[in-house]
Amino acid sequence: MPNQPAFILHSRPYKESSALADFLTPQGRLRAVLRSARGKSGSLARPFVPLELELRGRGELKSVARLESNGIPCWLTGSSLFSGLYLNELLIRLLPLEDPHPSLFDHYALTLDALAAGRPLEPLLRAFEWRLLVELGYGFSLDRDLHDQPVHVQRLYRLLPDVGLELVDQLQPGLFQGGELLAMAEADWQFPGALAAAKRLMRQALAPHLGGRPLVSRELFMNLKEPPRD
Repeated sequence: MPNQPAFILHSRPYKESSALADFLTPQGRLRAVLRSARGKSGSLARPFVPLELELRGRGELKSVARLESNGIPCWLTGSSLFSGLYLNELLIRLLPLEDPHPSLFDHYALTLDALAAGRPLEPLLRAFEWRLLVELGYGFSLDRDLHDQPVHVQRLYRLLPDVGLELVDQLQPGLFQGGELLAMAEADWQFPGALAAAKRLMRQALAPHLGGRPLVSRELFMNLKEPPRD
């Protein structure tokens, strides 16, 4: 397999001195054995470092033939670090192995740069979640309902995952105002309530694809934000 840009999403010990690593590349998520993980290559095998990767092997589990630095690492700390770990966990959980998504790879790299630059977290996370859903074929219209009717500012809608937005007439938990949905469609985060609504919407949209298992990074992030107890 020719050289390609990559980021490591996760690694874990494998046999005596190797590691089993998941990489994000333009060719999708690839899994490979990193031999002698305590050497030079092992020191590069950490998240948020732009890499150049060469793999060998024909099966689903390949071996790393070469791993080199390919740019300046994205130094993430605090909330940005947990946000980056959240993106990695989403990709590991949802992105099938060897399913090419070159534009998703580019979006991931740009998101890491924005996190490292201290950009506001919530718009970056919502944009990445949405891009991931669209790339995987789970996207839906934000300005038209499931019957292809325009979303109205003053009406209420609920999300039917994998189908779209349904107009409802009665109040019930988990609804969205049309104005919030239209603001999301334009990425207008100045619209009152749009950002909070986008977070709820993405959780509802992602939940069926996560198989009921909670995201570890989300729980860690929530614990980070909780005030210390006496």
